Amino acid sequence: MKEDKTYTDRRYRINELRAKNEKMTSRQRTLKAINFEEPDRIPIDNWMVPEITQRCMEYWGCENEEELLAFLGVDVRDNYGASYVGQEFKKYGDGTVDDLWGVRRKVVTYGKGTSHEGTFKEVSWSPLEHMKTVEEINTYTRWPSPDWWDYSTVKQDCAKWHPQYFVLNKGDRLDRTAQLKPMMYMRGIQQTFIDLAANPKIVECIRDHIINYFVNYNPKVFEAGASEMDMFMMGDDMGGQQGPLVGPDMWKRYFADGFRKYCDIAHKYGLKVMFHTCGDVYALIPLMIENGLDCLQSIQPTATNMDIKRLKKEFGKHLSFQGGMDIQQVLPLGTREDVKKMVKYAADNAKSGGGYIFGTSHNIQADTAIENVAALFEAYHEYGVY
Repeated sequence: MKEDKTYTDRRYRINELRAKNEKMTSRQRTLKAINFEEPDRIPIDNWMVPEITQRCMEYWGCENEEELLAFLGVDVRDNYGASYVGQEFKKYGDGTVDDLWGVRRKVVTYGKGTSHEGTFKEVSWSPLEHMKTVEEINTYTRWPSPDWWDYSTVKQDCAKWHPQYFVLNKGDRLDRTAQLKPMMYMRGIQQTFIDLAANPKIVECIRDHIINYFVNYNPKVFEAGASEMDMFMMGDDMGGQQGPLVGPDMWKRYFADGFRKYCDIAHKYGLKVMFHTCGDVYALIPLMIENGLDCLQSIQPTATNMDIKRLKKEFGKHLSFQGGMDIQQVLPLGTREDVKKMVKYAADNAKSGGGYIFGTSHNIQADTAIENVAALFEAYHEYGVY
């Protein structure tokens, strides 16, 4: 940590609050919360794009990302699974590159030349989009294999955080355990929803290939490292701003069985299960609980029906929550006071009885003022105390 006065002044408030309020390790704190017990303070998770991470390091005088997380009091450390050792992803003349599923992606820059310049990987070609039959889909040669990974690194990657921190196995964002999301990448969003309405056999065929991969990959990861893990996260965006992308009946028909399988495998290895989904999934929450979910992540407050107060009241006896901090309006567009008010609302309505982890509804985006990021973490430590 850089020690000149500019940085020590900026770090003072968070250091003061942590020194006063913390009485547990990060792992102790988070385990209590997800088991519906009250710890010393609400645990903190961190989601931010690399550009914000870099600006935070510069603002607080941190030499690296881990130094930043430790200073901010982030309680969760991420494990991304096994190390890829499969065939090299094919690169094309137009700059696109295949991903794990054979989907071509290109790196897109946004906000170029501004203070919030950043990049993301956009789908440019979906390999199954124009296939018409189950037979065609079954001949596709780029279904991923669990044999493409080296599992020997998993335990060591997790063990470096234990017993101080809570370890979350989450996988890479584009390869995370899911069903609908890989289908949309491979088939195209529009064609996927046409299939859901009109081509059930194609949906079932693609879904089964996806499930088959994950139910063979995940046990190998867990076998290698579950003794040093605390929770497993899958992620499948099932919600839009004003409702779920698939209704309860469709979810039960196509996705409940795979969801249950994923949860059962993790539970077999003693892991809690977290599910990331953006948007309004209120109508699906009872089904997710029924099929084994322990913790719902994102809690996008600008989506309909996703108010943390309501969710805690209706489902808080059976489900823990992580998220709820708005990255669409309050963090990028609000004031420091708006940010503090948002955090206080979540704490006041979700911390009772445990079962809540502070976090943003997705990555803090590059157009967010560093002053608001500072206000967010200061408010976590101010209002999260039990």
